[in-house]
Amino acid sequence: MIIGSIMMCLSGLVFAESTDFTYLLIAAIIGVISPSGDETGPFKTVEEASIAHLTPHNHRPEVFAIHGVLATAGGAIGSLVCGFLVDYLHNELKYDKIRCYQIVFYVYSAIAIMKLFSMLCLSEKCEVYSDKNISEISETSELLGEENSTSTTSTTTISKATRSYLPKLLCIFMLDSLGYGFMPSAWVVYYLAITFKLAAKALGSLFFVTNFVNSISSIPSAYLAKSIGPVKAILFTQAPSAIFFGAIAICHNFTPVAILLIFYYLTSTMDVVPRQVLLTSIMPKHEITKVMGTVNIGKTVARCVGPTFTGRLAEDDRLKYGFLINAICVLLADLVLVTNFVHVDHVILQKQSIDCDIE
Repeated sequence: MIIGSIMMCLSGLVFAESTDFTYLLIAAIIGVISPSGDETGPFKTVEEASIAHLTPHNHRPEVFAIHGVLATAGGAIGSLVCGFLVDYLHNELKYDKIRCYQIVFYVYSAIAIMKLFSMLCLSEKCEVYSDKNISEISETSELLGEENSTSTTSTTTISKATRSYLPKLLCIFMLDSLGYGFMPSAWVVYYLAITFKLAAKALGSLFFVTNFVNSISSIPSAYLAKSIGPVKAILFTQAPSAIFFGAIAICHNFTPVAILLIFYYLTSTMDVVPRQVLLTSIMPKHEITKVMGTVNIGKTVARCVGPTFTGRLAEDDRLKYGFLINAICVLLADLVLVTNFVHVDHVILQKQSIDCDIE
């Protein structure tokens, strides 16, 4: 995570100083700057695995929820500040738009330096080490009905339970990310700006609201995951979210689009905490980083497919169909999830019923 902070800072400086596409592309890849604006890449995997490593099963939903609230609240504040800062620099100081956005990346790099110092303050307890006693693996194997042979799995291989679940998880998460790749946040902003002629200040204010409701939705999602299980929680929140997002394609006025976007962001991340609980609960502890890394790679690869087609849709003035494609892919992912993992809820709820304190 320290390396990630350094790379974030350096990539921000490249974006702040250069307009050469090749340099920007290299900086975006190395610094993991996503067009969606989300945190992606290997460092997100390490962060989530570290949280799971430090947190017992019965506290993971609320801890992941707090993590999600703080992350999304930061995004909300960033959207608001960025919108007003760009408008101020452009309208008051008469900077051209490109320079305005470059200045924003100086702020981005400054935040990376703050992040670096916070990472340096973490202790070694945050490191995810292999558990030589493999007590967690035995527990997982017994609860999931797997053979005891999983307890002999080495750190260079994956257990039988993981080999069984990983392909299905990849299918689900890659389908979801495939749909998301057709309409990431950057394209949503572009669609709103082109269709409704919105200024940067208006866009910043709208996405402040959407990110704010996005952040507070993590709290109820944690309790939903603890009460009915993560799989059902994902289904009951993600399906309505897909419908709200797909319905934007049939709206022609800004007001209903803004309302649908708010409802979409209110429900879209309510599945994040249940997903994190699902992944970290059904996998052996020493394999969490490996599995989450594999899943995040699959998600990133799937997201790469959409932008090519979205660009074509934008050229043909059919960008609204990206919302429909997104919704269809998400609903298909939900169908695969419920048919393959609904039985796991009972196992996870059983593990969460064991009362353990955070050290």
